[in-house]
Amino acid sequence: MNGKYFYFAIAALLGVLTSLFPFLPFLLLTVMYLILLYKYKRYRSHQLLFVIGMFILFFLTCEHTLANNKSKLSDSTSTFHLRFTENTKVDGDLLQVTALDTLNKEKLLIRYKIKSEEEKKELKNTNFYGRLCQVTGQLKNPPVAKNHNAFNYRKYLSNKQVYKIVELSNHPLSQCSLIKSSPLTMIKELRFNGIVYLEKNFPPEIAALSAALIFGDRSMFDPEILMNYQKTGIVHLLAISGLHVSLLIGMVFYLGIRIGLTRQFMMNFLLVILPIYAILTGASPSVIRSVLVIFLVLFILRWKKQLKLSPIDAISLTLMIYVFFTPLIILDAGFQLSFSVSFAIILSSSSILPRYQQTISAMVVTSIIAQLAALPILLYHFFEISFISIAANLLYIPLFSFVFLPGLYLLFFIQIIFKDAPSILINLFMKIINLANSLIEQLADLSFAQLITGRPNWLNFIVYILLVLIIFLIWEAGLQQRRKQTIIILTIILVTFQTVWNWANPFGEVTMIDVGQGDSILIHYPFGMGTYLIDTGGSVQFEEEEWKKSAKPYEVGRDVVVPFLKGKGIKKLDKLILTHGDSDHIGGTMAILTEIEIKQIIMPSVAEPSQAELTIIQEANKKGIQVVMVSEGIQWKNEKSLFYVLSPEKNYQGERNSGSIAFTANIGGLKWFFGGDLDQEGEERILKKYPTLNIDVLKAGHHGSKTSSSDIFIKSITPIISWISVGERNRYGHPHNEVLERLAKTTIYRTDLHGAITYKFYGESGTFSSFLHNIKQ
Repeated sequence: MNGKYFYFAIAALLGVLTSLFPFLPFLLLTVMYLILLYKYKRYRSHQLLFVIGMFILFFLTCEHTLANNKSKLSDSTSTFHLRFTENTKVDGDLLQVTALDTLNKEKLLIRYKIKSEEEKKELKNTNFYGRLCQVTGQLKNPPVAKNHNAFNYRKYLSNKQVYKIVELSNHPLSQCSLIKSSPLTMIKELRFNGIVYLEKNFPPEIAALSAALIFGDRSMFDPEILMNYQKTGIVHLLAISGLHVSLLIGMVFYLGIRIGLTRQFMMNFLLVILPIYAILTGASPSVIRSVLVIFLVLFILRWKKQLKLSPIDAISLTLMIYVFFTPLIILDAGFQLSFSVSFAIILSSSSILPRYQQTISAMVVTSIIAQLAALPILLYHFFEISFISIAANLLYIPLFSFVFLPGLYLLFFIQIIFKDAPSILINLFMKIINLANSLIEQLADLSFAQLITGRPNWLNFIVYILLVLIIFLIWEAGLQQRRKQTIIILTIILVTFQTVWNWANPFGEVTMIDVGQGDSILIHYPFGMGTYLIDTGGSVQFEEEEWKKSAKPYEVGRDVVVPFLKGKGIKKLDKLILTHGDSDHIGGTMAILTEIEIKQIIMPSVAEPSQAELTIIQEANKKGIQVVMVSEGIQWKNEKSLFYVLSPEKNYQGERNSGSIAFTANIGGLKWFFGGDLDQEGEERILKKYPTLNIDVLKAGHHGSKTSSSDIFIKSITPIISWISVGERNRYGHPHNEVLERLAKTTIYRTDLHGAITYKFYGESGTFSSFLHNIKQ
């Protein structure tokens, strides 16, 4: 069976994919796969039957998992008996921890709002393991994604078999009894104590990196540093992976042999220690893959010496074992990246890599292989690629492998044994870490090195995979001059394909992004004819004590609008229209200025701009972005569209909402009215000057507040469609019932009920749709 497990692994994956996604396409793909095995691999009937059996086994396993992948708890349940199964996470004044409800045998995410700074310190250092606690709280569903390409927290938790969140009102450990810890729990306790020990005994920079490399925990990292590692394509170095596991196991094996232990003893020792190590380091997909591969190889060497297990067989068996027990892990980005890169490097090791004998060239080629294999997955999950990643990997892989990994382990054990690590070592590592972080920050700021492509659709995703496979096949056949040219052409196509696809898209769109209680609307024309963003949303910030602040507070611009734009492949805005100075309309602007290229910012011509507006103007001037103050009568054209500003008057003096930029636009065969938070007084001024104004689509003012969208205004402009951007269960009671009654004759689209609302158009016609697909008229 040597070398055949790879084909069984493909059949297993097809079985899971057929269960998870539309049945027929993957079933047809499986039939094609069987034909290829029969025709080109000369598989006999019994071998084909075995492949079919693998397909059916994994299909049924996934079907069983999906059938049970739901909560058994009633929403009215309020009392729970918890056994804690994961480390606690304390961020600001919020504690989160996963626990098992022992009565219902269901995992729950527990959330508790911390009452004081003293309580926070106590909880942060408290070991929750080994307790059975009775708690009361409110059962809630995790939030769903409400925008295209947004992170779906409910789906993420569901794939981890967590279906409900419990919001506690009282201290989580107020009613607990001690229980005997299982071996698994004891290992998790050791991990928790190790992370706490690092935080207490080392400077934050060393503690954060040590926790990541020793225990697989990145919670101590500064969010900005993590973002820089991600932008430069080396964030995988902060996750324990095959490289780390292999180096560590190699060091342990070598040290054991050097002190006189037999090879047989060391192999037995490693077989026992590997599962413990996997749990101790957080059991991420990359850790499980690495540990399982090494375990299988050692197991075969120890007990089945006559059986040879090739690297491709080892990784294939690992994949099948992993997916059999947790089929939904196939949806995890970490799992996909870990296995795709591993398979690519292993398959290349016998044909491509042997041609590059010099150390530097071998490292460059290995990095290129890894980047090629990861590319389709990176684009699907993160919408952008970094051209600097190969160079960054060449620089940082040796640093992590030969300096940080052994050095921080050494520092950790010195601290444990002698209770005091030498200050010279501490200072040395501090300087190296700070230097590495400063360099990675500079590399991450190289905007030319980032290519925003957007998320490929399924057809494009398949094209990417085929292009990567063709490049590997040509490379494997040998790089004669003609083949080199072919690879260069295919690589150019690979890098530019999605960008060209975005530009050639004949459809345009107007989308009201769900930014909660705020406004942000994208107008995107076909063929790159213009991209406008009206407002950026924003979070209302309240003054609070320092200990309550999250390490990375939720920010609408950074966390919602920027990912939305990048997911669409939008890297440049022709116009950023900021209707007025309220934070829920322009609070996300600074994040957009940082991440997206902007040609022009349009703001209202007002006598006294808000402080937020002045800050934006100052930042725009630094970046060389043109800022235009507009007032009534200003207009511009885009293809067949005319944009005409109706309000405010020049150098407007008065209430900020009333001075919002209000304008009309002809888009996709419809006439639109965008008015920010324009109030009834502002509406009356417009009606006096434009009494024959007629509108098809109205963006309701001020989130459906009764201070806007007056009865006279609605009856005069006679809209057919109404859009209301409003936060779910907002404390203002928006939209007001009076406004909904005034708009009753229109079709109402609301972001709180429907998520993002999109009008997709081709030429002069189009269709409306909502992200959540539950339009209520």
